[in-house]
Amino acid sequence: MTIATELLTDTFGRIREVVQETVADLTPDQLAFRPEPGGNSIGWLVWHLTRIEDDHISDLAEQPQAWTELGWHERFDLPFGPGATGYGHSSRQVASLSGIDAERLLGYHDDVHDRTVTFLAGPGIHHLDRIVDSNWVPPVTAAVRLVSVVSDALQHAGQAAYVRGLLPR
Repeated sequence: MTIATELLTDTFGRIREVVQETVADLTPDQLAFRPEPGGNSIGWLVWHLTRIEDDHISDLAEQPQAWTELGWHERFDLPFGPGATGYGHSSRQVASLSGIDAERLLGYHDDVHDRTVTFLAGPGIHHLDRIVDSNWVPPVTAAVRLVSVVSDALQHAGQAAYVRGLLPR
């Protein structure tokens, strides 16, 4: 196992811990709580960070997303297409995640986390300098994409934990 693999596996494990601690034992109403009318809910934040991880890691691993391959898209039954990750979602789209329970949210996150760890342990991790998006200057490497996923996930996990602290008592 390389140092990069160890560091990234530990990092994604910490994201998983924050997600589990934040979502555990919350009701669908608590997961849908929004601190203000246009704000993001815990459920949407965790769904979004998981969708981004699923989308980006699946792309790096050159495999289908758990969202579609494992049927999570059907289990969530959301009013937008299977390619949606939450990027650019409107307030109304954020609200559409109301009614989602903690078990479903954590189940999806666990499946994505397992796929991430599998990717990190595989041969793809040895090609972190591989260009994955040439639409940027400089082009985006696999390493930069992984850092982007970590940054996004940590920010949203922290936001979700903060919103949990705001829940009405």
